[in-house]
Amino acid sequence: MSNESKRRIVVAITGATGAIYGVRVLEELRRHGGIETHLVVSKAGFLSAATEIDLGRSELQAFGDVVHSDRDVGASIASGSFRTDGMIVAPCSMRTLAAIATGVTDNLVTRAADVALKERRRLVLLARETPLGLVHLRNMVTVTEMGAVVFPPVPAFYARPESLDAMVDQTVGRVLDLFDLDSPLVRRWSGVKAPAED
Repeated sequence: MSNESKRRIVVAITGATGAIYGVRVLEELRRHGGIETHLVVSKAGFLSAATEIDLGRSELQAFGDVVHSDRDVGASIASGSFRTDGMIVAPCSMRTLAAIATGVTDNLVTRAADVALKERRRLVLLARETPLGLVHLRNMVTVTEMGAVVFPPVPAFYARPESLDAMVDQTVGRVLDLFDLDSPLVRRWSGVKAPAED
């Protein structure tokens, strides 16, 4: 497979709570095979990963096939001529969401997201915040109008998750659905069974 025909997905991890989502996305993309991941982690993203899942910088970066510094705005993924299938920001902080919504490309995370939007590629934002303020909601509307998919990682209780890992996996599998990547992580809805009659 030539480099031009290889599937590539950019994965960014920012400083919102939920670094595990980015890690599980990277693990599942690697398991899927045939996809080159480009990882960029913000400074706050490294802090969240260390705090929440005990991963240091080098341990976290090991999950990506190609790793970029968030300060390297000259990286390959900063250009639309570098072909990718899109980008997943997992988790997406409200600061990152605001920067994407307003076109502020002062680091590689927001520049790569801007590239995905301008090239009409899939951009999925696992926005993490609660409760949501008016500016958060307006920014979500703005990025949706621009073509992004806002995907808050809300648990799917119909799947009867038995653990936190199962809840994370269901979300990750549904995110990969948006890239036409079928994942065994998803427990798919098959309809409501009629209750037994007394």
